[in-house]
Amino acid sequence: MSSVLMPQADMDNPISPNDSVIKAENLTKHYRRLVAVDKVNLAIPRGCVFGLIGPNGAGKTTLIKMMMGLINISSGRATVLGLDATGDEDRIHRIVGYVPETPTIYRWMRVREVIRFCRTFRETWNNELCKELLDTFELDPDRKVKHLSKGMLAKLSLLVALAFEPEVLILDEPTAGLDAVIREEFVDSILKVICLRECTVFYSSHAIEDVERIADRVGLIFNGQMHLDTPVKDLLSTTRRIRAVLKDESTPNIVPDGTIWQQIDGREWILTVTNFTPDTISRLQAANSVENVEVEEISLTQFFKDYIKGRRVKK
Repeated sequence: MSSVLMPQADMDNPISPNDSVIKAENLTKHYRRLVAVDKVNLAIPRGCVFGLIGPNGAGKTTLIKMMMGLINISSGRATVLGLDATGDEDRIHRIVGYVPETPTIYRWMRVREVIRFCRTFRETWNNELCKELLDTFELDPDRKVKHLSKGMLAKLSLLVALAFEPEVLILDEPTAGLDAVIREEFVDSILKVICLRECTVFYSSHAIEDVERIADRVGLIFNGQMHLDTPVKDLLSTTRRIRAVLKDESTPNIVPDGTIWQQIDGREWILTVTNFTPDTISRLQAANSVENVEVEEISLTQFFKDYIKGRRVKK
């Protein structure tokens, strides 16, 4: 995968609708000998909902913080809406809706005071939208932040990120630690924004089923490297779980191309195969002593688990 960086844009010369609004080229971050993010390339087009998945410590938060200009970049380049993450970070913070895993909101403030404070920094703040979100999220304007549950705090953080109608919304593990009901309400709120307003969303989450619900594209980061960047629909339509029964005393001779994980349990041979076509089964049967072959569709969550298991086996 590669991306081509366009000339940096400014607010008087915005990027065209066809250009990518979030871009990274060989983006790298290292801490002494540890490489947290390793030469990542991304090109996310306007209006896309991009889901970033990966195990703990894979580099998801580090990647986002570099794009937001919150930490220094070791090498490479990142731009958001044509603004360089190194040098234009203050402008990025003003025009990008950003929800971190741990919201940094003054605990002594009331909800209405948080809104009043944040509104002063946003030229495009929409009071009507703000009121609508207050009602939707069932946030009490008079309640102090320190008395909000974790779910309500996440909703307040999303409100202040959405109320000024940003072109880009970046969410870094926003539902971490939330119960299933609150998490579903949170994701539903994001879906409404996507449906009603043209907004590019970069969504990083451990809750992969949420990513599958909202994302057009998915990226998988592992050990700091981007292993996958593809439309969710294409990935799931061409990935299958194969269950085959090996004939007595036989073992697999040839593993199909695109196999990301396999397991043998007695006579049962289980494989997860990408780039699957009907010919995959005929080739598998021709090259191996198998019987009773079954093919199943697979979810993004199961794909992720199998991919990571397969990568760890190869190490």
